[in-house]
Amino acid sequence: MPVFNVNKPVNQTGHTVKVDVSTASPLPLGLNRFQLVVIDDAGNPSEPAFLNVIVRDTDKPTAVLQMVDSSGRAIDPSVPFGSSFILTGVNSKDTAPGKIVEYQFTLLGQA
Repeated sequence: MPVFNVNKPVNQTGHTVKVDVSTASPLPLGLNRFQLVVIDDAGNPSEPAFLNVIVRDTDKPTAVLQMVDSSGRAIDPSVPFGSSFILTGVNSKDTAPGKIVEYQFTLLGQA
């Protein structure tokens, strides 16, 4: 099971990683930002992709800035405090005939 530390990539050959947290070892409340860089078989890194995950407090209000898609529907990247979630880079692509051989998932800390 990978451990996420701020600004330290978690390198994997698979496109999905479980961010395993608990109330004993949680992500901080509020906005936590993740980054994904993929590397092809020639060693070329992609530009980074970012995802903000909002960890909610279940006892007091939490301010939330929503993301919406092109049709205005909210995309909810929030998770309850102490809950695990899954990140994926499955839609990452390389120009053929290249192929992605590594996914670098990085917790960048609170934004």
